Amino acid sequence: MRALSTAATGMAAQQLNVEVISNNIANMNTVAFKRQRAEFEDLLYQDVERAGAQTSSQGTVVPTGIQIGAGVKAGSVYRITEQGAMTATGNKLDLAIKGRGYFQVLLPSGETAYTRAGNLSMDQNGQLVTVDGYVIQPQITIPSNATDVTISPTGQVQIDQPGNTTPTVIGQLTLAAFTNEAGLEAMGDNLYQESGSSGAPVLGDPGTDGFGTLMQGYTEASNVDAVTEVTALINAQRAYEMNSKVVNAADQMLSNVAQLKS
Repeated sequence: MRALSTAATGMAAQQLNVEVISNNIANMNTVAFKRQRAEFEDLLYQDVERAGAQTSSQGTVVPTGIQIGAGVKAGSVYRITEQGAMTATGNKLDLAIKGRGYFQVLLPSGETAYTRAGNLSMDQNGQLVTVDGYVIQPQITIPSNATDVTISPTGQVQIDQPGNTTPTVIGQLTLAAFTNEAGLEAMGDNLYQESGSSGAPVLGDPGTDGFGTLMQGYTEASNVDAVTEVTALINAQRAYEMNSKVVNAADQMLSNVAQLKS
């Protein structure tokens, strides 16, 4: 009874689908979160009668044949990197990237990670850091006597200091871009790392060479749409139920066969 195993693959696929959707919904309010979508592929087919097979010595052939599918499998879980909405925060150290690019983050291991979550702060040394205290690269250190911080759309960081009538430039933020953003490997904590699929990072200043610009005092919201996710959840639930009905039907058919008397 192929239907049992075929329907079981369908149930497993929809379980994965629900897990992806639930993660999207759970991160609706996560800064700069990018929603994911499960994609599926059909499994190998069994050829009961191959199309094009010769059926007589006169050269007649089978026009369509008989192929029976073995079910479905997960092909990938694709990350959709479309822009999230800009949310004003009133915090001058918060930054949103409008367009292409990622902030560079120095991890304690010495490796570089990447993020679009621009809810930044200063640490005890005045360095610009993420919510977990990881230093943004290139390193920006704000002096303790700075009275104001201005970050331009092109990433130039300026401060006002007592006694100075003109702002002082203290650094330049750069962004990293990837050929295949969906290929970045999620690490948690709003961080991504380079993978063989993403390609090597290309660095550049905001607003140049196709890179996005910065918006001071804003953060990028999650790109999860509640209505879309709930609709997808309902569809996944119904698909799971239909596959479970196939399992019940196949089980009943086997039960009827087992009860036949010779």
